[in-house]
Amino acid sequence: MHILIVFDKPIPVAKYGGIQRIVWWLGKELVNQGHRVTYLVGEGSSSDFANVIILDPEKSLNDQIPHDVDLVHLYIPPREPLEKPYLIHMESNTKDKFHDINTVFVSKKHAELHGAECYVYNGLDPDDYGRPSFKKRPRHLHFLGKAAWRVKNIKGAIKVAQKSGHHLHVLGGNRVNFHMGFRMTLDPRIHFYGMIGGERKNRVIDQSAGLVFPVVWHEPFGIAITESMYYGCPVFATPYGSLPEIVDAESGVLSTSSSELAQAIKGISDYDPKKIHERVMDCFSVTVMVRDFLKLYEKRLNGENLNTRPPTYPEGDSKFLPFN
Repeated sequence: MHILIVFDKPIPVAKYGGIQRIVWWLGKELVNQGHRVTYLVGEGSSSDFANVIILDPEKSLNDQIPHDVDLVHLYIPPREPLEKPYLIHMESNTKDKFHDINTVFVSKKHAELHGAECYVYNGLDPDDYGRPSFKKRPRHLHFLGKAAWRVKNIKGAIKVAQKSGHHLHVLGGNRVNFHMGFRMTLDPRIHFYGMIGGERKNRVIDQSAGLVFPVVWHEPFGIAITESMYYGCPVFATPYGSLPEIVDAESGVLSTSSSELAQAIKGISDYDPKKIHERVMDCFSVTVMVRDFLKLYEKRLNGENLNTRPPTYPEGDSKFLPFN
């Protein structure tokens, strides 16, 4: 099968950029499983396993799709009816009123919030992470995400770490922040790494005893969660969005209370890092993701729709959910 993957940003990405990594991993694994992949992507892109065409946003999308493509896998909504079978892979929360009936979401909750049924969990590529050592620093926790983004709730993560008496290593933020109003963290037990990636990021997570992730929105999926679990880190987070689908009783604790999460962290040594790692490999790997997408490709090639009706976004949904 020849699949065209359409995305309006450059690939690959060196540091952050969760969607870019999913786009890359999806194409790579499709090729590994014997399929042909072409990327129609942003300027500056390159790939050593797939053909790359640079997307021209001013031109008709139909005019940029190679004639021998079987299916189009989109990360941007088309502005015109497409001549080829397609699906739209929705990675974010959006306030748009309507979506295409062939939209695929990234968790069951993500789909439900949009009145839809079709979803495929994001899968990570273990080739990007190496083998976990499972050697943990008992007093070393981490936060992973864009700390300047208020829904990620870095203040809550710091609060949990302080209540638990642990050090917190913040990957994705700085000690002084001006993006969402002035914030300066003076506590020397809170360590900031900025926007790091690659081996340095992997090393910090690999040594961490656990992830603190008290988001205050419905997290669509959150690669930060499965990245951390890949290294055997239990997750101490809020029960919003996809979190209850990813984090089971053997993988962490979910609560809207900072005190409850801090108390749970005291039992952090009871978790089995290898079991947490195995859960990621069994449920949230790129191999599983591609297996599930191939089933949806088959449906679309047979002319079937992926949802029973066009998805919508619920009215009055609160952006910031409770955390204390």
